[in-house]
Amino acid sequence: MSETNQETLEQPPIKLVMNQLPDANVPFESPLHHVELTKIAEHSGSQGGVVFRELSLGLLTLRCTPNAEQAASIEGILGVALPSNPLTSITSANGELTVMWISPDEWLLQVPQDKAFELESRFFAEVSGHVSLVNVSGGMTVFELSGNDVVKVLKKSTPIDFHDSEFPVGKVVSSIFAKSGATICRTSEQTYQLVVRRSFADYLWLWLQDASKEYGLTVMG
Repeated sequence: MSETNQETLEQPPIKLVMNQLPDANVPFESPLHHVELTKIAEHSGSQGGVVFRELSLGLLTLRCTPNAEQAASIEGILGVALPSNPLTSITSANGELTVMWISPDEWLLQVPQDKAFELESRFFAEVSGHVSLVNVSGGMTVFELSGNDVVKVLKKSTPIDFHDSEFPVGKVVSSIFAKSGATICRTSEQTYQLVVRRSFADYLWLWLQDASKEYGLTVMG
C-alpha cells in the first residue's frame, strides 16, 4: 500500500452535523399542516374512545456495536444505558429522552426538537470509533394514540399481538401498519406512539380517522 493511501485510511472520518432548527422563530411544519389539527382539536369532542395527537420531537438513529469505552461515553451523554434487550425502550429520569431498541446494532433516540442538534454535536465530540448518528427528524413524525379503545384500532391496522402479556409498557416493534409501516411503542397503559414516515402521514391520518369512527375520535392540539 502506498504512503498516500495509508495516510488516507488513517484520517478521521468527516462528521457533518447540521442544525435542522437554525432559528427559534422558524416554526416546525407538521406533515399534517394542511389538516389544521389545532382547529379540529378546538371542535373535537372529549368523549372519544380514541385520542389522537401529533408530537413534535427530535429523532436520531444510532448505529453501532459499542465496546465498553463507547458504551460508557454514550451512557454519559444520554444519561441512560442503551437498552440491550430486544424490543424494549428506556426513558430518562426527566422524561426528555427515550431510547428505543430497533435491532441488535440500532436504536432510535427521541428528544425535544430543540435538543437534537445539541445531542448530535456532543455525541460526535465525545464518542470515538465506528458509530453512526443521523438526525432523521425531517423525514419522520410521531403520532400518539390513547384511550379506552386504542387497542381495537391498532388491531385493525397491524398483525401485532397487543395483549398485555405480549406487549407490556415499554415494548417497541417495527411492523406493517395499514399497508405502510410504523415503529410502535407502548408508553403507558393506554398510550402508544407510532413513528411514521412524513410521506405517509396524511394517508395514515385518514386511515386512523376511518378506523376510529365507530369508537369516536378526539383530536388533541
